[in-house]
Amino acid sequence: MIKVSRTPSLIVSIIMILSILTSCANTSNQDKNNNPKQNAQGTKVPGSSASDKTSQAPSQSPTAAVTPTSQTALNHVAKPDKLRAFYFSGWTAGNPQRIKQVIELAKTTDLNAVVIDIKDDNGTIGYKTDIQDVKDNGAVEVKFDVDKVIKQLHEGNVFVIGRLVCFKDPILPKKHPELAFKKKDGSIWRDNIGRAWVNPFNQGAWDYNIKIAQEAIDKGFDGIQFDYVRFCNDGDIKKIYFGENFDPSTKSDAISGFLKKSYEEIHNKKGAELSADVFGISAVATADDKIIGQNWEKLAANVDYLSPMVYPSHYATIKQNNVGQEINGVLFTKPDLEPYNVIYQTLLSGDKRLKKANIKVNIRPYLQAFTAPWLGKGYYQKYGTEQVKQQIKAVYDAGYTEWILWDPANNYPLDCLEKK
Repeated sequence: MIKVSRTPSLIVSIIMILSILTSCANTSNQDKNNNPKQNAQGTKVPGSSASDKTSQAPSQSPTAAVTPTSQTALNHVAKPDKLRAFYFSGWTAGNPQRIKQVIELAKTTDLNAVVIDIKDDNGTIGYKTDIQDVKDNGAVEVKFDVDKVIKQLHEGNVFVIGRLVCFKDPILPKKHPELAFKKKDGSIWRDNIGRAWVNPFNQGAWDYNIKIAQEAIDKGFDGIQFDYVRFCNDGDIKKIYFGENFDPSTKSDAISGFLKKSYEEIHNKKGAELSADVFGISAVATADDKIIGQNWEKLAANVDYLSPMVYPSHYATIKQNNVGQEINGVLFTKPDLEPYNVIYQTLLSGDKRLKKANIKVNIRPYLQAFTAPWLGKGYYQKYGTEQVKQQIKAVYDAGYTEWILWDPANNYPLDCLEKK
């Protein structure tokens, strides 16, 4: 028992401290359903006038209601009202000049955040970790000094999101084959280039990824972004054995169950933002729900942000299926050539579905900053400043304010950024 002096001034001080701690605890454990979320409105295709855009503007919160817990608050920066980010691999994060560039851009433009790989799609964590399971799995490949990089970015008031690839992990099954997809004969199933994948039905895989996310938050990452939060669609997936009389509709239940548990551990307990990268097509169609398990509505119910990858190059062309891709009632035969309308119609389609389900969630799309020559001549274009600007405009016209640029090589057209 601690003895407390009965002097009035000390008693008052103790009461004040207890009051502050109680307030912090209450704030960090807000119920998710009470968070202010974006609610984009309007389905009218915008014209060039300012009045068109204004009439569609949704009633939305400037930020997700995420308050860091008292244990981690000192290691984080506040989320910008309108987040705009570049994606960086671990190797790029380890380049001091690129980190310096982001900090300088944050001073002069609307860029104010960066997404950095925590665990990539090779299954490796890009920095030193204290998680024994990860070290035992041989899943560490040091690419950057995480403490140094985050400290520099935070000093530049840059919000740092950690990208964590979940179920595309060929390393974890090496030590834990019980977590991998299996064939009916019990052998490990592999995709079209020989990689094993982790089975999202297995809660051991959930816990592994959540543990990595929790450590990342403690190291200073301001938010966690799950990628490959889905089942595999590469290779002969019909040979994956899920048991007799398997109902493929339960795949989306497994993914939403993982996100629900992650939200409790990451948002509620750690006070960090949780987001999920999803295929852009998940906002448009439901056919893939039973294949990859990404159901737009179920995903939205268990995260702070959805980041649909609305890359025009990733929608079907007429060359591929003799039809093209219908998005929100509009048929695109060569979607890569129409970046503005593909992004705009996708976001409107997703918004309609969320409204119908009465679900509110923040939307922060990934935009295409790369060229897709694999589509073939006449079906793609070089993506530079103009194409990126068109996509950004589509985001704003659809009623949203945040975005992330994606280029696997991490080379971005700086002219697309707005000067302060």
